[in-house]
Amino acid sequence: MAPNDAARVVVSYPADLSDWGRFQVEKPAFRAYLRKTLGQVREGEVREEFVGVGCCGDSLDVPLRIEAVEGGTEVTRETDIEYTVREACEIEGGWLVQSAGGPTADTGR
Repeated sequence: MAPNDAARVVVSYPADLSDWGRFQVEKPAFRAYLRKTLGQVREGEVREEFVGVGCCGDSLDVPLRIEAVEGGTEVTRETDIEYTVREACEIEGGWLVQSAGGPTADTGR
């Protein structure tokens, strides 16, 4: 590990992220994506990250905030990525099919 390499980075997502969105963000493949793309990080930094495209063609971008950085500031393939949940931010995503906010029998949608 080089002196500037981060050993651990804690990333938060908003509490109102749908279950589908949480599933996507917490997948090992998404952690690997973050290890390849984050680069230099600093605490408090917020980045909008594309999570995926739903079956209806809506895309979901999630505001991820860097909560803590241990070691250096460069995220590498060896950096441990951990998640925590922060306050809700009224995130809007069109995941009506995948989320609890989706169509229900009593709304007729």
